[in-house]
Amino acid sequence: MTSDVPSPNIEDTPVMAHTNEMALSEPGSDGYISHHPFRLTERQRFHWLRLIRCENVGPATFRDLINHFGSAEKALDALPALSRKGGARRAFHMASEAEVEAEWTALHRAGARLVATGEPDYPQALNHIPAPPPLLTVMGGPELASKTAVAIVGSRNCSASGAKLTEMIARDLGQKGVVVVSGLARGVDTHAHKASLALGTIAVVAGGLNQLYPRQNVDLAKSIAQQGMLISETPWNAPARSQDFPRRNRIISGIAMGTLVVEAAKRSGSLITARYALEQGREVFAIPGSPLDPRASGTNHLIQQGATLVCEAQDILDALATQQNYTPAQQSLPLMEKESEGAPEGRNAEPDESDKIRFIRSLSLAPIAIDDLIRQSDLTLGQVQLLLLELDLAGRLERHGNQTVSIKA
Repeated sequence: MTSDVPSPNIEDTPVMAHTNEMALSEPGSDGYISHHPFRLTERQRFHWLRLIRCENVGPATFRDLINHFGSAEKALDALPALSRKGGARRAFHMASEAEVEAEWTALHRAGARLVATGEPDYPQALNHIPAPPPLLTVMGGPELASKTAVAIVGSRNCSASGAKLTEMIARDLGQKGVVVVSGLARGVDTHAHKASLALGTIAVVAGGLNQLYPRQNVDLAKSIAQQGMLISETPWNAPARSQDFPRRNRIISGIAMGTLVVEAAKRSGSLITARYALEQGREVFAIPGSPLDPRASGTNHLIQQGATLVCEAQDILDALATQQNYTPAQQSLPLMEKESEGAPEGRNAEPDESDKIRFIRSLSLAPIAIDDLIRQSDLTLGQVQLLLLELDLAGRLERHGNQTVSIKA
């Protein structure tokens, strides 16, 4: 890996030539549709990093901004005005170039890199979830990104038998060429990573890669960065917050073809990962346990709800073998910056004030599908996207799963 840190003012030269004509290839051996490889220029990558670090810009908002304005650079110029139009009560906070350059420099000096959705070393299956993270900070080799993966999650205070089963299944999956994904937490996560370290493991962390949590797994994380892959979507120096763990869980399940829950109580975070897996159209596996053990209540409930009962790795391999022709219900194409200098699609037909008032009144605290908003409002897709962007950047919109939104109280 080069030690030279690209400056944000470098020439806009692509690392790999790419085109806006992103024809899809046939389904690969893992059942996913693959894309012709492309890479951002380093200038584009810097602007992507700055855009995703701006206030109220999440993966879905990021995607809508790029689609509407054609590039991150143009979207950045428009953010303050969009926020004002959306009714923001205070000035919009932009991520400054100095802040972003500091993160850019620090992560590159540490040997990390920024990988964009759709690029060859971005986890392939993650491209296919709704609104995947636009950028990931990654340490480790890129070869694991294209391999079939299974997530293993469970209790932080796992039993001895749970730990033994986790290690056995993780090792057996690794020996069959399957990458094991987990969240670097204590308990089941730790056992899964250690058992698959030499065979292929990916750790997704909640905080920045320079603020690893928990501290007792820092040495394990360093080993994973050398032998596997370490991933985060949060800023380099950001400590893990409670709201970051569900986002991490969404990435864990999104990287994997299926998620195995080893032990989980009724309110376990592992069940959140399982729910994300279901929403993403992936398999959910669970190991049964004694009804007398609280750590088995969550897994037993998953089996009652239709999760595949697992006793050994072969059970998982058999289930995945039936999905060779599996195609996700929702596919997210790689975001491509438009080379045209013309006005972005839909921008010339901005809704007037009466349209905006009527549209906001159609929103409520209850989530509603964006498709329903388009039908009910008599506005174009571009107009609806613009109004949603204004409200989102003003901090007045709540985005939910399955392309639904609600107005904040």
